[in-house]
Amino acid sequence: MKVEPPKKVRIIGGVWRSRQLTVLDLPGLRPTTDRIRETLFNWLGQDLTGLTSLDLFAGTGALGFEAASRGADLVVLLEKDKKTHANLVSNFALLQSSPISGVVEILQRDSVVFLSQQADRSTNLIFIDPPFQDGTLLDRAVIEAGRICDDSIGGGIYVEFPSNRPREEIEALLPSWHCGKYLEAGQVKACLFRSVRG
Repeated sequence: MKVEPPKKVRIIGGVWRSRQLTVLDLPGLRPTTDRIRETLFNWLGQDLTGLTSLDLFAGTGALGFEAASRGADLVVLLEKDKKTHANLVSNFALLQSSPISGVVEILQRDSVVFLSQQADRSTNLIFIDPPFQDGTLLDRAVIEAGRICDDSIGGGIYVEFPSNRPREEIEALLPSWHCGKYLEAGQVKACLFRSVRG
């Protein structure tokens, strides 16, 4: 039996708390659940002021918009698929009625290519939640994220991956980072990596 994805997801905290995001029914689009997002933002803290953030493979934008809602200075949402990108723009337009303090950019770009063009240690918080059917996407994004993330003022690298992948495989891609927070929920595992540089 096919499980229908939710048609809406809600923003949990911040300026846009309880606002709804439309979810398209597209292959590979799997919004991070409310429960997982609530846990993640408890890990990160409720106030993300001062942080810059990348939401790779943004999909519904639930992670990026949540970060923006909680005060992140800059959030860049990247989505390659044309329909999904248009939906992101549409969701953002509906949120604009409640102004936020930071800047949100929505780009129709390949996330891995974009990452390869960024300077070392140029952003503070990176969300990686790619379509699960292509494991190489995840691996390439995680490796690049380890190079460009600087979590010295907060943030880190958040990675969602399928439950059939051992956590150790993901950890091996980020030798200078440790999985400080970890959860398993249904078909998903998630780690918030923090730098061992301190």
